Amino acid sequence: MQEREEKHRILILGASGFLGNSLYKELCPYFNTFGTYCTTNASYEKNKHFFQYNVQEDDIFEILEAVRPSIVISALRGDFHSQTLAHQHLMEYLVLNNCKIIFLSSANVFDAYSKFPSYEDDKTLSESIYGHFKIKIENMLLRLPKKQVAVLRLPMVFGSQSPRIKELKQHIHDKTPIEIFPNLIMNVTTDFKVTQQVHYIINRAKYGVFHLGSTDLVHHDDFIKELVTALTPINVQYKHVFTTNEDRYLAVMPKANKLPKHLQITSSEVLEELKV
Repeated sequence: MQEREEKHRILILGASGFLGNSLYKELCPYFNTFGTYCTTNASYEKNKHFFQYNVQEDDIFEILEAVRPSIVISALRGDFHSQTLAHQHLMEYLVLNNCKIIFLSSANVFDAYSKFPSYEDDKTLSESIYGHFKIKIENMLLRLPKKQVAVLRLPMVFGSQSPRIKELKQHIHDKTPIEIFPNLIMNVTTDFKVTQQVHYIINRAKYGVFHLGSTDLVHHDDFIKELVTALTPINVQYKHVFTTNEDRYLAVMPKANKLPKHLQITSSEVLEELKV
């Protein structure tokens, strides 16, 4: 297995972000792994495997030419228009170099469907700007030869260093109300599980659309309350936000492209992982 793994040169776009950095740490020991970072950072500048890249100002071609990756993982954040242009340029490289892309998408590509959870083969439809943007990139990439693309749709991703956990801890510290959505039914995951799943997808040369959410569903308010209880013994205030009078689903459930049992996760396992 080790011999096979070393063949890949992997470029992670957005490797300084929460999920991008988790992926870099997971893949770095096994593959020749490179990453991009946006804001000036001394530790990244010293690392010969990191390239400074501002999606609004820099040309992705220069980094692609320097790295010559066989797999690109897109975990970019930032201006949507600039990201779209960057992915268009990336497409040109992918076509000419028989390179594979793993694109981190979102449950928001289904946020216009509120009555049911969403599965891999369901048609995408969004009411949000973010969801529209993710659909646009997905559709662009899915026009490539099948084996060159893996689209990973993610639910809410938690982790000890995740922005969501940091935000909750800040609310607890400031004694400010935490927003909860009682009518929102969702699924969840952790950065640790996503990085394991991506590693497996690379090793097994998997392609297509993957839904990497927990195998069960939770109400947003129940999950956040349990999570906060795990983070602090003190009582906190909650602000109930009702966007609709009926239950609304925003969940990406695996069905057509299920990963092996050890790579699946439940919402209670997510909570257990975050308690450590």
